[in-house]
Amino acid sequence: MGRDGLGDLEHQTMLALLHLGDESYTAPIVEELERRTGRRTTVATAYVVLRRLENKGLVQSHLRDPGDEGGRDRRCFIVTPAGMARLLRERAAYQSLWTGLDLSKGGRS
Repeated sequence: MGRDGLGDLEHQTMLALLHLGDESYTAPIVEELERRTGRRTTVATAYVVLRRLENKGLVQSHLRDPGDEGGRDRRCFIVTPAGMARLLRERAAYQSLWTGLDLSKGGRS
């Protein structure tokens, strides 16, 4: 895909964020991706993807104090309104491409 396009892992990461809800940080995102896709993902890879999405304005992050949990602050991510709009456009495009395919004929309509 071009610079503005969503790669598979970017798309999947944004969907994982939506499944997890607000205050999602990298470890649960990785677990969600692995559980739902069966694809192994490292925390480092997820963090790179999340930063790329943040640079595109599709996700937003902030530091959350761990409070009673202890430990260090966590960087949490949410999908922005622009990110949601992008996901909806991507879904519509994929649905349009799938519409009318007859897979028993090798995909031809």
